[in-house]
Amino acid sequence: MSDTISELAASIRSIPDYPKPGIIFRDITTLLGNPRAFRRAVDELVQPYAGLKIDKIAGMEARGFILGGAVAHQLSAGFVPIRKKGKLPRDTVRVAYSLEYGVDEMEMHRDAVQPGEKVILVDDLIATGGTAVGATQLLRQMGADIVSACFVIDLPDLGGRKKLEDLGVDVRTLVEFSGH
Repeated sequence: MSDTISELAASIRSIPDYPKPGIIFRDITTLLGNPRAFRRAVDELVQPYAGLKIDKIAGMEARGFILGGAVAHQLSAGFVPIRKKGKLPRDTVRVAYSLEYGVDEMEMHRDAVQPGEKVILVDDLIATGGTAVGATQLLRQMGADIVSACFVIDLPDLGGRKKLEDLGVDVRTLVEFSGH
């Protein structure tokens, strides 16, 4: 593990037995609150795409807004918020997606992405993949060309990365944590 990745991993707080016994919650608010770690995480997320023409960054509610906004700024790209149902004020497109504990819906503005635009999907963590798969379906429904999906944290034991890769999405992650 590189020094940068070790530093990022060390800046992420692990909270045992949250939200239920046996789960270890990976909290990136400590990374976001550390200026050096936050900058390094954004730099690492941006680096593979520097110099490429990326039209939009799509971030999933809520931590994906923080990271995605920073990545969009660095890549001089637009930002598209993908939100929970009922949070956007104009004409939207919606998709249902599976959560670890049920089903929910997410949406984006119908005019947020144009067909053929190159989009990178950004969020803090990939676990079971339900949210990321739903966002991928939503973006593709609008004709987006998904260049990659990027996450600070991968929980590989939960299989989310594989679900995205099975859909043909290039997945990039910075830190892996084994176990839940």
